[in-house]
Amino acid sequence: MKKNIQQNPRSALIPLPIKIVLILFFILPLVTCPLRGQVVQKKELSPSDYHLWSTLTLNDATSDGKWVTYKLQYENGLDTISVRHTTQQKVFNFTGISHYQFLGSNRFIYFKDKILTIFDLHSGKTLKMENVTSYAYSKTTNQLIILKNDTSKTLLVLNAKNDVVKKLSTITQFSLSPSQKDIIYTSRSENSNKVGLLTLQGTSPTKWITQSPDTFDHFTWQENANAVVFFSSSLTTNDHRFIFYYNLQKDTFIQLDATTQDDFPNDKIISFHRKYDVAISPDLEKVFFAVKRKSAQGNSDDKKVELWNGNAKWIYPQEKYFGALRNDHDLVVWFPFLKKIKSITTTDLPNVMFTADFQYALLSNPQRYEPQYEHTAPRDFYLKNINTDEQSSIISNLADFNYNILPSPCGKFISYFKGNNWWVYDIENKSHKNITAGLKVPLLGKVNKLGYDTSYGSPGWSQNDQEMIIYDQYDIWAVTPNGASRKLTNGRDKKVQFRMAHLPGNDFLKSNYDGLKSSCIDLKKTIILRAEGDDGKTGYFKWNAITNEKALVYKFSNIDQIYYNEKNKSYVYQQQNFDQPPSLVFQKENNAPRTFFQSNPQQERFYWGHSELVEYTNSKNEKLKGILYYPSNYKADKKYPMIVHVYEKQSNKVHLYNNPSLLLQAGYNPTVFTLNGYFVLCPDIKHETGNVGVATLDCVTSAVSSVIKKGVVSADKIGLIGHSFGGYESVYLITQTDIFAAAVAGAAVTDLNSFYLTVGWNTGRPDMWRFQSEQFRMGTTPFQDPSIYTKNSPIAAVNNIKTPLLLWTGKKDFQVDWHQSVEFHLALRQLQKKNIMLLYPDEGHILSRPDNQKDLSIRVQQWFDYFLKKQEPEPWIKEGLN
Repeated sequence: MKKNIQQNPRSALIPLPIKIVLILFFILPLVTCPLRGQVVQKKELSPSDYHLWSTLTLNDATSDGKWVTYKLQYENGLDTISVRHTTQQKVFNFTGISHYQFLGSNRFIYFKDKILTIFDLHSGKTLKMENVTSYAYSKTTNQLIILKNDTSKTLLVLNAKNDVVKKLSTITQFSLSPSQKDIIYTSRSENSNKVGLLTLQGTSPTKWITQSPDTFDHFTWQENANAVVFFSSSLTTNDHRFIFYYNLQKDTFIQLDATTQDDFPNDKIISFHRKYDVAISPDLEKVFFAVKRKSAQGNSDDKKVELWNGNAKWIYPQEKYFGALRNDHDLVVWFPFLKKIKSITTTDLPNVMFTADFQYALLSNPQRYEPQYEHTAPRDFYLKNINTDEQSSIISNLADFNYNILPSPCGKFISYFKGNNWWVYDIENKSHKNITAGLKVPLLGKVNKLGYDTSYGSPGWSQNDQEMIIYDQYDIWAVTPNGASRKLTNGRDKKVQFRMAHLPGNDFLKSNYDGLKSSCIDLKKTIILRAEGDDGKTGYFKWNAITNEKALVYKFSNIDQIYYNEKNKSYVYQQQNFDQPPSLVFQKENNAPRTFFQSNPQQERFYWGHSELVEYTNSKNEKLKGILYYPSNYKADKKYPMIVHVYEKQSNKVHLYNNPSLLLQAGYNPTVFTLNGYFVLCPDIKHETGNVGVATLDCVTSAVSSVIKKGVVSADKIGLIGHSFGGYESVYLITQTDIFAAAVAGAAVTDLNSFYLTVGWNTGRPDMWRFQSEQFRMGTTPFQDPSIYTKNSPIAAVNNIKTPLLLWTGKKDFQVDWHQSVEFHLALRQLQKKNIMLLYPDEGHILSRPDNQKDLSIRVQQWFDYFLKKQEPEPWIKEGLN
C-alpha cells in the first residue's frame, strides 16, 4: 500500500534545545569543494561513521539571488542553518534556531525562545528583540512588524535600517494584509478592546473600526486586501456572537449579531473549522463562514455499542471518520450590505467548491454513489447561483473529482476530465464542450498520489480564461474553451516530460474548500519548466512564446529546488547523484555553473558505489528500466551477491543520494547494502489488470536474468526485499520462483481474499478500494471471480516456498492489517518452512522509533549476510531456524 503520510508544512520548524551559536567565517576548501582530483587514501565505511552524514535542504534565497539559506540535518539532532553567499566566500552558521527568513536582500531574521534576532548580512551585526510574541515582514514596504509581550504590549514597525518608524502600545494581536500595506490590530485598555487599521507607509494615524468589552479574533482578509472580517467572543461564555465586516474601499463598517439576525439559523451557532474557511468574495458583497448545529456540541462518544447498519452508505468507522463534520457543520453566506444570510451547503449536498468570482457554488454529495468500492466515490455536481439560489445539475458521475474538476480563475468556465478527455462547461451559455477531442495524444495517465488512472493534470488557465493549460505524457498544451489547441513544448520527440515548475510561492492549484481552484498563468511571460527525460536526465528549462523551451540546466543528475532570478538571469539549484552528495550550484544564463556548497565532503575518504540505469525486456517484449547499484570498492574480476528491491516503478530514483544510516523506516537503504558488498537491483514493474502477481514475476525475473548475464553477480546469492505493496510482491515472488536465496517482506499483504474484507483503520474505509483499479488491479471482486484472487494470492501457493523468509510488521499498523503477516507466518510454520517474524508492538505501517529502526536494519543485514555471504548466523537466526 502506498503510505498516506501527511507532510508538515515547509515553514513549520521545530525549535531545538540547543544554545544558539553564530559563527562568521570564510569558506574552507574542504567545505566548498569536493576533493575530486586529489589523491585520497580511501577506506571502508562502517556504521560508526554514519553520524557524520547530513541531509541538505535548500530553504530560501534573497530577492537578488546573492544569498541562500539551507539546512543540514543530522541524525543526532545537531542541525545547522546556514546563510551563504552564492558568489563570495561568506557563510554564517546557526544552530538551534527556528522560524527564519530573509528580509529583502541584506537582512536575515530568526526566532527562538521569544527572542527575535535581526542579522545584517553585510556587516554581521545583530539586533535582538526580546519578549516577542509574533512578527511579520512586509515585502511591499520592506518593513518588519514586531509585537512584544512587554509591560506596554508594544508593537513596533522597523524600516530597512532597523529604525523604529511606528510604535504602538497596549496591542494584543495584529494581522498583515495580503497587499502587505496595512495591518489590522487589537488594542486592550482596562475595560475595552479596540480594533484599528494602520497603514504601514506614510504618517497616517490609526483608523479605529470598533470597540467592545468582548475579545476580537479570527481576522480574515479579502484576497486583494480590500476588506477584512473578524469575530468577537464573550468574555464570560467564549461564544462567538458578532461578525464584523470592514470595507476599506468604501470605508464601511457593518456588524452581524447572530442572536438578533432574523434569518440566522436558530438551531446553529457560529463555528470555525478547517473545512469551511472564512472567505470574502472578490466583489466584496459576500462573507462565507461556518455554522454548527447546537445539538452537535454534546459528547457522542459515550455509546456502549457501535451500530453497523448493513444498508448504510458508509460503514461505521468511515462515517465516524468522515461524516461527523458533514453532519455537524454547514457553510453559510452573509450579504453585509443586504443584511441577509443564506445557507450554501445542506445535509443532502454537504461538499462545496466555488467559482473564482464566488458567484456560484459547486455542490456535491460524497455518498451519492455509496456503497461502492473505489477509494473515492464518483460525484454529481450541482451549480448554484449564490445570488438567485437557482440550482441545476451540470456534471454527473464524475470520478476522482479532486483532480478532475477545476474552475477557471476568472469564473467563466468549469473544466473537468471525463471519458479520457477534458471538457469545459460554459457557465453563461450553460453548454459543455469537449476541448481535447482533436489532440490525438493520450491524456490518461497515472499521476495522483493514490495511484489511480486519471488525467495527467492541469496547472491552471491563462489570463482572462483564454486557454486551459493541459499536460499529456510529455508535453504542455494550451487549449481554448472552443477546442483550438497549441503545443507549448516539444517533449514527445525527445522523450522529455515537461511540467511547469513549482517555484517558491507559486502553487498552481490552491485549496477551494472541498476541491481545488486554478491559478492564472501569464503565457506572455517567462515560465520555468521542470524536465525529466526517459534517459535519466533531469533539470529545468526556460520557456517563452518566442523561443519555446531552452535548457537552463539539464543533465544526468537529480536537479531540483531551483530559485530563479528573472532580473539578473541567475539561478540556484540543488544537484545530486547516487555517488555525489547534494551540492548547491549557482549559475547565470549561458555561463558555466559554479558549485558554492558541497554537503558531506567526508564521503571522499571512503569507498562508495555508483548507480546506472539498466534496460531489460519482459516476456511480452516490452522494454523496461531499472536501477543497478554497484557495491563500493567494486572489482570487475569478482562476482558479488545481489539484493533485489521491489515496488512498482523505481527507475526515476536512479540519481538520488542516500545517506548511510541504520535509522530506516522500512529496513532498506541501497547505500548501506552497497557499502556491505552487495549489488542492488530496483526493477520497474509493469502491472496488468487481473495479473498483478504474474506481471510482477515476469518483470522481476526478466530483470534479474538480464543482470546475471552481465557476469557481475552470483546467480545463487540473490536476495529479495520489499515493504507494503512491495512486501506483497516479495512474498508472491517466492511462491513462484526459487531464484532468491533469502527474502525480507515488511507489512505485506499475503491473502487477497481476507485482505479484501479488512478495514483500513487509519481512515475507516473498507480495504476493498485497493483492488478494483488501484495497486492490486483485480478489476473485479473475489465474489465475481475468486480464481483471480486465488491466482494472485501468496497464501494460495505458500506450500511452494523454498526461500527462507524474514517477515516484519508493526502491531499498530492500521494501513495493512498486521494479521496478514501473522497468517503467513502460521502457514509457513505449519508447513515447516524456514521463516522468522518480527512483530513491533508499538509501531505502525513504518517504524518511527529510532531503536526499532536500528534493530530492523541490523537484523535485515544479518539475515542477508547469513544466506548470501554464508557468514556465521546470529543467535536469533540460528535459534529461529533450527
